[in-house]
Amino acid sequence: MFITEGIRSIGLYFILLGKTFKKPENFKQYWKALMRDFDLLGLSSVWIVSVISLFVGAIVTIQTALNLDDPFIPDYYVALAARESIILEFSPTMVSLILAGKVGSNIASTLGSMRVSEQIDALEVMGINPACYLILPKLIATMIFNPILITLSMFLGLAGGFLAAEFVSDIAPADFVQGLQLEFQPFYVWYALIKTVVFAFIITSLSAFYGYYVKGGSIEVGINATKAVVSSSVAIIVANYILTQILLG
Repeated sequence: MFITEGIRSIGLYFILLGKTFKKPENFKQYWKALMRDFDLLGLSSVWIVSVISLFVGAIVTIQTALNLDDPFIPDYYVALAARESIILEFSPTMVSLILAGKVGSNIASTLGSMRVSEQIDALEVMGINPACYLILPKLIATMIFNPILITLSMFLGLAGGFLAAEFVSDIAPADFVQGLQLEFQPFYVWYALIKTVVFAFIITSLSAFYGYYVKGGSIEVGINATKAVVSSSVAIIVANYILTQILLG
């Protein structure tokens, strides 16, 4: 039964994707939906990403400084280690997990509410492809805006590390800047952004899937929103491993 249900869910997921990527009927309405989703799913997440990144960058730097507290290890290695941690893993992966909770639950609950209130059925009756109209703008918005959020996260994470190094760990600013520049690999930034785009697709598509196929009432909407967050988080971790093997292996 579990295997059968899993195969059925996978089939429904790909069927939904097929409906989502069909040609839009009215580009003007889709453009309005895209601008709305930029604000709802992107701009509204700036503050939480900024605050978390700033403080986590400071925490990573302080912990790194404590672990590298050795007279034979130059101070600039603290910045180097913090830089790699923030760019390679924290910003693209951990922030995406946070967005899976914030954005994913929003998408799943919104579509779920529309399903149980029969708004999606009404769109179908009017001859509108609800999957394309409701999901495609969200996919485009997150896949464009999430890399912007991650870039902001990397910058603020390093800024938080710089402030922590100077005021908490007594590392000279020149040493920290030297560590940030030492053996820097520009591809690591591209690696982080590639992961972010894939994670954004996973978050949006899985959350939309759980919301679109809700059956029941408001309780089921809440249950499916939780399932969307959990499934997206697990899928992000698995995808992170696969992408790391492909891009850095």
